[in-house]
Amino acid sequence: MEKRASPTDLPIALAKWYDYTKWVLDRVDGLPKNQRFVLGTRLADAVLEVMETLAGATYARGPAKAPLLAQATRRIEAVRWLVRICKDRNLLSATQFAFSCRAVEECGRMVGGWLKQAAGKE
Repeated sequence: MEKRASPTDLPIALAKWYDYTKWVLDRVDGLPKNQRFVLGTRLADAVLEVMETLAGATYARGPAKAPLLAQATRRIEAVRWLVRICKDRNLLSATQFAFSCRAVEECGRMVGGWLKQAAGKE
């Protein structure tokens, strides 16, 4: 049976992305109905996919870890663009956009470092 990690054992990148995911889902809930079902769904799906991929990478061993982290990095880039579209369509305030940019940048750097570490172990 696989041992579950306690919250203190989880990678910081996953914990921070979890917090960011909660924030994004709250913003998506507040989008106008016509945007919630188009742009909101895409954004929510993207942040949830990153979270699931990072969770998978947490438990992956050996050469299976780096491809998961590379996939997470690509999806984080997609999140950047989706958030930018939200800002350009005035669905996010300047303050919300700035917060999102900082959070995504920080998590992206952490995942990139994790990827380098995992690729170096192969």
